[in-house]
Amino acid sequence: MTQSKDGRRLYFSDGPNSYRVRIFMAEKGVDLPRVRIEFEKGEHKSPEFLKLNSLGRVPVLVLEDGTVISESVAICRYLEELHPEPALFGKGAVGRAKVEEWNRRAEFEVMGTVGDFALHTLDFFKDRLPQHPAFGEAQKLNAPNKWQWLEREMADGRPYLAGDEFSIADITGAVAAWLGEAFSIPRPESLPNVNRWLERVRGRPSWNAE
Repeated sequence: MTQSKDGRRLYFSDGPNSYRVRIFMAEKGVDLPRVRIEFEKGEHKSPEFLKLNSLGRVPVLVLEDGTVISESVAICRYLEELHPEPALFGKGAVGRAKVEEWNRRAEFEVMGTVGDFALHTLDFFKDRLPQHPAFGEAQKLNAPNKWQWLEREMADGRPYLAGDEFSIADITGAVAAWLGEAFSIPRPESLPNVNRWLERVRGRPSWNAE
């Protein structure tokens, strides 16, 4: 792994968005000095951290000149620019567009559905937004429909979400599945295309990135 010695540091937690960045870095063979944010201790609400990200969320990347980049995909795009191979945001106009399309679909259709359940039902998020538990429970019931939609989409036999090459879209989609499992949100058993894809993604060394 390439160790950063230029003053950059990554603030992270064990949550899904930090996990996305860890997988991405492992695929790139890049490591960064890290600072763990303990949500249980309220470190995400400390004045020092809120200066870095006023939303109190991780991951956050601080560059050597003090520039702050928050949001997991933005951090991954920065790393892609510095380390273009392997290309995880696609190659060429069509390839990049397809990765963008499928990353957004994975994020909004699948991860967003799972996330809505958590945001609206868990006490941890009660200070972040007005919660509507009925909506959260409805999203939990809707999650199997999202997986069945993805099953139909992948019936063309492609190995990865955006086509033949592994990309950030696969990271997002697989982490969404991981998050759903953590919250005991049901995923239909009869999803041969999705299950093959998940097995393929989870078989990569990056899946177990620390």
